[in-house]
Amino acid sequence: MIRLVASKCGKKYHSKWVFKNLNFTFEGGQHYAIVGKNGSGKSTLIKILSGYTKPSEGTVKWFDDQDIISPDNLFQQISIIAPYIEAIEEFTLPELIKFQSKFKPFKGSLTTSEIIQIAKLQESQNKPLQQYSSGMKQRALLTLTLLSGSKLVLLDEPCTNLDKETRQWYADLLDQYGKDKTVVIASNHNPEEYPGVNGVISI
Repeated sequence: MIRLVASKCGKKYHSKWVFKNLNFTFEGGQHYAIVGKNGSGKSTLIKILSGYTKPSEGTVKWFDDQDIISPDNLFQQISIIAPYIEAIEEFTLPELIKFQSKFKPFKGSLTTSEIIQIAKLQESQNKPLQQYSSGMKQRALLTLTLLSGSKLVLLDEPCTNLDKETRQWYADLLDQYGKDKTVVIASNHNPEEYPGVNGVISI
């Protein structure tokens, strides 16, 4: 299981600090939320936790049990969904599942058909994603992210474009397929996005 440790972590752009002196440990297999208002730096922190960008000061370290993970090898252990990350919208959902499986296997022995059923997108599976509604697209990406075999899952405002019914579907998906994963959720103070978390930090 992946454990994350941040020590005196800060990030600035030009001369403006987005956040400073963050210290926390996210234990392996637990779920955590990062909450804050718009512009507080939640997405920036998610990017740091993903290894996409580096902090301006302090450190973030990743551990697989007791072994430290190099940022260069982190991509093998991580799945992420965020508003700034786009899928290949020319693909149909089966094509996207096949494409993702080349880089990260799915949890257990789930078949393409089973993954599509879990996403509740059977009727639209042969359409390219560019023809999906924003809610359908978000449902597809959440399914691929949480059903991956990755040990670390980062969700940046996962309930964006989801209606009330689909938010319950997301909560059920997180409960069933987020087990044994370290999950970090960034949210704009929306408790529906981080049900049953083990800890919350505010920035």
